[in-house]
Amino acid sequence: MDFAELEAVEGLRWPWHSWPTTPSAAAALVVPTAVLCTPLHPTAPDLLPILPYPPLRCASPACAAALNPFSRVNHASARWSCSFCGSTANPFPRHLSPDSLPAELFPTHSSVEYTLPPDPAEGVGAQPAIVFVVDAATAGAELAALKAEVLRVVQGLPERVRVALVTFSASVWVHDLGFEGCSRVVVFNGERELESDKIQQLLGVRQSRYQKLATPMAIEVQRFLLPVSECEFNITSAIEDMNSMSSCPRGHRPLRATGAAISTAIALLEGCCSANTGGRIMVFTSGPTTVGPGLVVETDLGKAIRSHRDIFNGNVPLIEKAQDFYKKVAKRLTDNSLVLDLLACSLDQVGAAELRYPVEVSGGLMVLTESFESEQFKSCLRQAFKREGIDYLNMNFGATIEIVTSREVKICGALGPCISLHRKNRLVSEKEIGEGGTNSWKMSTLNSKTCIAFFFRVDCRRDTEPPTVFFIQFMTRYRHGDGSYRLRVTTVARRWAGPRSPEIVTGFDQEAAAAVMARLAVHRAETYHVRDVIRWLDKMLIRFTAKFGNYVPEDPSTFRLSTNFSLYPQFMYYLRRSQFIDVVNSSPDETAFFRLMLNREGVVGSLIMIQPTLFQYSFDGPPIPVLLDVSSISPDVILLFDSYFYIVIHYGSKIAQWRKLGYHKDPNHENLRKLLEAPEVDAEALLTDRFPVPRLIKCDQHGSQARFLLARLNPSVTQKSQLSEGSEVIFTDDVSLQVFIEHLQELAVQG
Repeated sequence: MDFAELEAVEGLRWPWHSWPTTPSAAAALVVPTAVLCTPLHPTAPDLLPILPYPPLRCASPACAAALNPFSRVNHASARWSCSFCGSTANPFPRHLSPDSLPAELFPTHSSVEYTLPPDPAEGVGAQPAIVFVVDAATAGAELAALKAEVLRVVQGLPERVRVALVTFSASVWVHDLGFEGCSRVVVFNGERELESDKIQQLLGVRQSRYQKLATPMAIEVQRFLLPVSECEFNITSAIEDMNSMSSCPRGHRPLRATGAAISTAIALLEGCCSANTGGRIMVFTSGPTTVGPGLVVETDLGKAIRSHRDIFNGNVPLIEKAQDFYKKVAKRLTDNSLVLDLLACSLDQVGAAELRYPVEVSGGLMVLTESFESEQFKSCLRQAFKREGIDYLNMNFGATIEIVTSREVKICGALGPCISLHRKNRLVSEKEIGEGGTNSWKMSTLNSKTCIAFFFRVDCRRDTEPPTVFFIQFMTRYRHGDGSYRLRVTTVARRWAGPRSPEIVTGFDQEAAAAVMARLAVHRAETYHVRDVIRWLDKMLIRFTAKFGNYVPEDPSTFRLSTNFSLYPQFMYYLRRSQFIDVVNSSPDETAFFRLMLNREGVVGSLIMIQPTLFQYSFDGPPIPVLLDVSSISPDVILLFDSYFYIVIHYGSKIAQWRKLGYHKDPNHENLRKLLEAPEVDAEALLTDRFPVPRLIKCDQHGSQARFLLARLNPSVTQKSQLSEGSEVIFTDDVSLQVFIEHLQELAVQG
């Protein structure tokens, strides 16, 4: 079974393609019964029809599943039966004969997309809003580079997109873009946490909720949030006139009221936008919040910003209050289909760990780089607004996902960029995982790559024989970038299997399983110590290999895993050593960024994060994949290492020496020139396809930057090994993959 081909049709990856019929047998699988769902997975046009009418829904209020290929139609009685609840009282249009079946009944269309009529309450054709929240406490040269990039974005926006500008340092300035003659701003004290209603009252935007009242105040509300076509000169002037306010007493950090600025921007959109129109609040900052709500560090440079050690030891007096503030921010964002983006450029931490929750649940971008002048930051910002020939923003807003299942399958929860709507019905399990207690979730935005892990529990009744198959339906409603409302419905069926059925083994997708376990491990790491998470991963792996391995009890030498399972222990080994679990060499901000990205990435991207890819370039032929092992380093080869977050081109010592001597510029050494060019071309292709854009690192063997590669390689040769001449060494106390597997086999065969 080719799981990637199946994903191309369904947009789903299943760790288990057949599920056992009893809860105890399902629990014994160790890897949970889950589905990794990419709701807007790009599907071939012939497999995804766009239908210009609303779906037929099951009449049973407890079900409400949409018509799908597994439904049965009785044309004589003009009724269709629901494959989920069995209801047969669903009316079917009489004018549709067996010869003119609707597309959603075709077996090849597991997914269909409906164009829904607009909701009058949400405004017809209303354009999304973009609020630029700019840190004026950024140093001069950095601020100049940032202003240039923000201006480039503004100039490239569709004319009807509405924009607003908020700048901040110790205070928060909301720029009046509709005021003629001179610049005009409304200033808020950055130390105060004002209620949304109070901010709207001071801005004069509270009347915007009553669109039908043509009062002078209704005209006033448009001053701060205007279409680009009406305010391009004013917003351009305001950005160009922005001056750096980074000066502060020696030994102190600049005053930054980031939390107050975010809250003000949300209040502005709450007053000016209807619930599902959608909007983005793009925060550009170069340092941590040092004043007002969301405070993460004091201005005194003698007091360092929190580290992982401080968090482990509970020495973080500011973190709890900041997290509580940002939880309220997250709710306001999702209630109004607003997205929070954090684009931070700094050599130190900026408080991304505290900001992670509202950014993640709203589906926002998080970009952490060292400078606004870096190509990495510029590429990220340009890619976020890439339109490719369309006259609207390539962004979807106001999405909800609803799940309907067969009665034997209960919904436990979700891990990913979503928030629970707390809508319970008979399909919702009492056991909760992540955002649980619901069959519906809200996302402020989602794109074709957004992936959410949904968890389920088997609940077959013991007194009845379970059916041969079960069904799951995902219904994703969202506002398309062109302003229309869409509903994508994906309906799939899978087989029940006995606990010893070979179908369970043959239907195991070890790549999807690794991605699911990684999300669960990251979820546990939010509340448990790292050592406890590693112990949990080890315990789960031992149970898994003991169940699915073939061996003679107490004899490790006889241990074997079938091909379907053979790579899974290797994935778990690299997961234990990854930046998601091993946080020693990362700051809390970096860890927050890594985990946020894992929680929204699909299986392929997640696997690259867990177990990076390594390609070797040599004179012997085309590039080849090699083991992620220190033994792959050689003086006469170039390695291309991709860990998703950064890409390393590693030159062997001989190649590096030839390059420094300029041999590649000599026409007699054409092969060397081609060898040096090949990994750079491939690295450029990786940079183009990925978002956020990875950091590109070029390094020589034994150089300081080579640590980015060495840290992720299997340490098969260490300072404790018998060394051969010229072999590369990793100085570490970590066990190698081989030793790890040997220990695993010893523990698995003990039963």
